Parts: sequence; structure tokens; C-alpha cells
Amino acid sequence: MVFSSYLFLFYFLPTALLLYYAAPRRAKHLVLTALSYLFYGWANPLFVVLLFLSTLVDYGCGLAIGRGFHKRTALVASIVSNLSLLGFFKYFNFATASFDALVEAIGLPALSIDTAIRVTLPLGISFYTFQSMSYTIDVYRARVAPIRRFVDFACYVSMFPQLVAGPIIRFSEVADQLQTRTHTIAKFARGVSFFCVGLAKKVLLANPTGKIADLAFDAGSLSPLDAWYGVTAYAFQIYFDFSGYSDMAIGLGLMLGFVFPKNFDSPYRAQSITDFWHRWHISLSTWLRDYLYLPLGGSRKGPWRTYINLFIVMLLGGLWHGAAWNFFVWGGLHGALLAFERLRGKTPSYLRLAAPLRVGVTFLIVLVTWVFFRAPDLPSAFRYLGGMAGLGTPQEGAGLLAGIVYQPYYLATFLLAAAVVWTCPQTWDWTRTLTWPKTSVAFALLLLSTVALTTQAYNPFIYFIF
Repeated sequence: MVFSSYLFLFYFLPTALLLYYAAPRRAKHLVLTALSYLFYGWANPLFVVLLFLSTLVDYGCGLAIGRGFHKRTALVASIVSNLSLLGFFKYFNFATASFDALVEAIGLPALSIDTAIRVTLPLGISFYTFQSMSYTIDVYRARVAPIRRFVDFACYVSMFPQLVAGPIIRFSEVADQLQTRTHTIAKFARGVSFFCVGLAKKVLLANPTGKIADLAFDAGSLSPLDAWYGVTAYAFQIYFDFSGYSDMAIGLGLMLGFVFPKNFDSPYRAQSITDFWHRWHISLSTWLRDYLYLPLGGSRKGPWRTYINLFIVMLLGGLWHGAAWNFFVWGGLHGALLAFERLRGKTPSYLRLAAPLRVGVTFLIVLVTWVFFRAPDLPSAFRYLGGMAGLGTPQEGAGLLAGIVYQPYYLATFLLAAAVVWTCPQTWDWTRTLTWPKTSVAFALLLLSTVALTTQAYNPFIYFIF
């Protein structure tokens, strides 16, 4: 079930809100957990079993740590169980395919595994394993107290607004809210506005620009203009797709009385790659910083160890996004760029330019790296980069592609997306104070989005596959 669907908008969400607010205070978390399991298991009920097992293990480990019962053993059990779950379901197919390719390349095909087993990736497993694991780590570090009621912890892990694509909510950010929180008209109204803007980002901007990107990346050889147009459209798609989902998640949380942290901070206005990662998918970048980079030593063990730590963290961050070598390269590039900026004291040559030029250069660097994120494999990524550099030879049907992607509708959407990226306020700030004109805009966006859904067959959520 996706937020941008009639099933969710007109059936699940109204029913969920009605049941939640009708439930007595002590039963609200039970109702919300049941609704979240229904939401998550809609496509495949077996996914709920994995979610429940992960929740049960970390709840038990948290209690053991809190009571001082084999604290280190309990922590290790939590980390190993979560990483094993994530590793098997996310990387089994990748590992077997890579091993088979390796033995084939060195002339030992008899060693090939050649397994017929293909593992289905459960939705959102990368998000809820990180979220659940951070709870036991924080309990071990004595940063939060272990939660007593299982239903409260299950509600935290499974909460449907952020379950399948984040933000990655840490327990410390909602621990007090799980005990007591306010439900006000102002908070609910802001949540509705948040949701309307997020839905509009997804339906009115991400879906059309995503269509442009798909046509460009599936076209084979392209002219430089078409290649740059396609990858820029993808940059808009992934931003509006994921920030739109985050806006909807934050909005739904507000409707339920929860305040979730900001997950995007105008990342394409960043003036360096370091700045970009302070603004993009903030819940993941801070998670990697606090639970991976700092335990590796951070910047405390000298400059070269700092560069290596940055590189390792981003490599693993790339693999977190996807089980493929192109994600590995994408993460490695960002790690190398972060290390380079740190090596240069955060003042590489392009950072000495005027602010608008720094934004432009940073965006161009991000565009090049997005090619590896979007391409299905490394050969396709290098072929696409060749097209951007003018090294490819456009195919005979390239003119047909231009006839589609430069249609007034797609071109207008592309330009509108650019205008929103670089001129419009963030949803977080825009919804902070609501007025009647803003409320009218929010409902107009909701109406346009629901109408557009009737005409769109293309409606993916990119981060669902992670």
C-alpha cells in the first residue's frame, strides 16, 4: 500500500484516524500497531512475521540490557540478528550472483553456486532494522531507558507513516511522546498541510520527471543534451519522491500526535558535498555518523584515519541503498569527495567561488554520481556518462525520444521542479504557521494530486526497494 493511492487516501487513512481517535488512551498504541501491521502486510502478510520477530528480539535485548543481564551479549544478539536479517534478505542474491560471475571469470565454472533460490526483499527492511537496532544501542549506552510495555515498542518500530521508507526515527526522539503527547487541532492541521504538500511533490513533480528519467536511461545512446536532461530529471524525481514521502510521513505523524524530525533541508542548495550530506536524508546520514563513523574513531585518530572512516562509511551507505556494484561505486565516490573536502580543509577550489557558483558546481557533481545510483548496472552507468560527455553515438530513434520528453507537459513539469528546488520554502518552514491562503493552497494541491492520480499509471516510490 502506498500513500499516493486511492486505497490509502480514501479508505485506509480515514479508517485508521477514526479507529485511533475512538480508542481509549491506553489502547491507542495497540490500535496503531494493528493498523501498521495491516498496512505493512497488505502486499505480503509474511513480511509481518519478519517485522514481528525483529521487534520481539530487540525488545527482549533492550530489557536484558536495562536490567544489567549480560548487557554486552544482549547487545551483540540484537546487532547480529538485525544485520543477519538485513544481510540475508538484501544481499543473498547479490552475493551468489557476484560469486558465480567471479568463478566464471577466472575459469572455474564448476565452482558456481548456480542457485535457483531467489530471495524477495521485504519492504522497508533497511529502515526498520536500523531503527530497531539503534534502540538497543542507545539503551546500552544509557542514553535512553528500556521501554516496559511491548505494545509501545511494537508501535514505535511498526508505525505505518515511516515504516517502509523512513525517516529513520530514533527511539530517543519519540520516547517521551510514546508516554504522553498532545493531540491538538493546530498540530493536526499542520499535519494535513504537510501531507498535502508531500503528496503534490510526489504526484505532480516526481512522477512526471521520473518518466523523463526512465525514458532517458532506457534509451541506450543519447545526445549530450538528452543525457543531461535525463539525469537532471532523475535528480528531481528522487528528491521529490523521497522528500515528498518524508513530508507525508511527518504529516501523518502530526495527525497522530507525533513530531518526527526533519529529513531534508533543501539539499540541492548545498554549497559542497559535505553540506549536501548535512541536508540529504538527514535521518540516515546522522545514523551513519552516530552508529558507524564515530564508533570507527571519527576524526579523533588523526587525519588519515578520518579520511578512511569517511570512505568506509559512505561505501557501506552505498551498499545500504542497494545490493549492486553501482551503489558501491556511488557510495565510494561520495566517500572520496567527503575525504577530499576534509583533506583540503573544506576549501577545495570550487568552494572559493561565489555562493551561486558553489551551488551549481556541487549540483553538477551530485548529478554525475546519480548516474551510478540510477543505472541498472556499471556498464550502463559508464555508457550513460559517455553520452553526457558526448562520447556516444545517438541511435537512429533518438529523435523519437526527444519528441516525447520535450513535450510541453514534461518540459513545464521539469522547469516547475527546478523552480521549486531553488526558490520555494521548505515544507517544514511553510507549514509552521498556517493561514487561510496557505490552507487554500494545501487543499488545492490535494485536489490536483488526486485528480492527477486518475491519469497516471506511473506511480513508483523509489525508496521502497531499499
